[in-house]
Amino acid sequence: MKKAGLKRGEKVLFGVAISFVLFAFVAFVGMENYRIHSGKKMYAATSHYDFSPEGLSGSSRFRDLGCSNCHRAVRNGTNNGVSLDGVGSRRSFGYLEAFLRDPEATYRTHTMEHGIAKGADYVARLPERDLHSLAVFLSELKAVQGSPDARLPMEGHSGFIDKMTEAWAPPAWKSQYHDIRQERTPQPTPQLTPVP
Repeated sequence: MKKAGLKRGEKVLFGVAISFVLFAFVAFVGMENYRIHSGKKMYAATSHYDFSPEGLSGSSRFRDLGCSNCHRAVRNGTNNGVSLDGVGSRRSFGYLEAFLRDPEATYRTHTMEHGIAKGADYVARLPERDLHSLAVFLSELKAVQGSPDARLPMEGHSGFIDKMTEAWAPPAWKSQYHDIRQERTPQPTPQLTPVP
């Protein structure tokens, strides 16, 4: 008995599938080769830290207390709770210290259970020295301006953001709020020209 070969449509479909796989492989090798030789990182780190001795002490307490079981900080930990990388760029030292002393007052609601104790009052009952070093540690977790972890957007103006604000922001918003990009971006000084 003679074996039946592939039909013409099957050959075309098989050829297209092989071409697609071959193209994907060549594209992947090309992109990896470019990435390796260009020196560019695939995922650039946007958070940074330069810890003081007090900040290092707070970092140790953060790990010893098991905070990294729920929170990510210094690119370690889990995302079960709020990620703390860059929190020092979003919140002031005073805010962080007040939050650690009374988290539920800051949130104005009950917070998640922490360890054996119920609610965030577990953190508030830590010794004053621990609260201070934790606040210093958190305040030193900075982020690059414009990154997702930072409070402020990229420096300068964005035509896209300006157009979207102009088109969609209600007039009341414009008088009630200010553009946070102005906090870091100095306004140009008008140049006066002498009248002839």
